[in-house]
Amino acid sequence: MATLGAFVLGTPDPATLSAFYRELLGWVTVEGCDPTFLRLRDPERERPGLSFQLEPDHVAPTWPPRPGTQQMQGHLDVLVEDLDAEVERALSLGATHEEHQPAKGVVVLRDPHGHPFCLFVPGA
Repeated sequence: MATLGAFVLGTPDPATLSAFYRELLGWVTVEGCDPTFLRLRDPERERPGLSFQLEPDHVAPTWPPRPGTQQMQGHLDVLVEDLDAEVERALSLGATHEEHQPAKGVVVLRDPHGHPFCLFVPGA
């Protein structure tokens, strides 16, 4: 049997990006990590986690995807109870709001290094 250990995001600055997601998710930094590969975890459990790997030549994906552009290899879906409040909080932490929004009850944002992520409410 396999278990998901972590989702990894490439970034030119693991410390900055992990700080953004630490605040967004309310998670904690795993102590003793190499600064080129940092990991966050939920304070209530060890796994799965969210990791940040140094990629000096990181290129943010295009959203929505278009042929011939950098394609998104994955994205995070973050469940929230109050969509408007959490969008505002994410923006205050350094996220940016995408123009193209695919559905009601879901908001596509980008983290400070350009990775798209979605905030969504139950049932969306």
